[in-house]
Amino acid sequence: MDIKNKILEIVTPIIESRNFLLIDLVVRGDERKRIIEIFVDSPEIMSADTLVELSRHINNRLGIEENLLGNYRLDVSSPGVDRPLKFLAQYPKNINRLFEVSYQDDKETRKIKAKLISVNGEELLFNDGKNEILINFNQIVKAKVLISFS
Repeated sequence: MDIKNKILEIVTPIIESRNFLLIDLVVRGDERKRIIEIFVDSPEIMSADTLVELSRHINNRLGIEENLLGNYRLDVSSPGVDRPLKFLAQYPKNINRLFEVSYQDDKETRKIKAKLISVNGEELLFNDGKNEILINFNQIVKAKVLISFS
């Protein structure tokens, strides 16, 4: 088993037990100086204190695996706005925010910029300023929240 999969095996139960979503795990470097970056999200807004607590729990558990990991630095953070949303549970807290969405519609990929209006089961309702667009979560190829300064 490679190092990334071993780390996933260790941290996934910790992350899931606290109702977080594992967005990504990045492992760089070697046993002399390894960097482990864990990106998590939640259906709720996450505070810095929540991330610090999660980081502490993960670090304690990874510390037991010193022979496997060697010297490492652990970074636990939210994915940030540059990462696409991966899970349906990430959408409700982003209602009324502007998105860039690529989705499959009758064998072609469409791209829109629109505000997320509502989430009903797997149905996401967007408004592009002219039309309401209903998209099933399973149709989404990529969706990113856009930063708005207005």
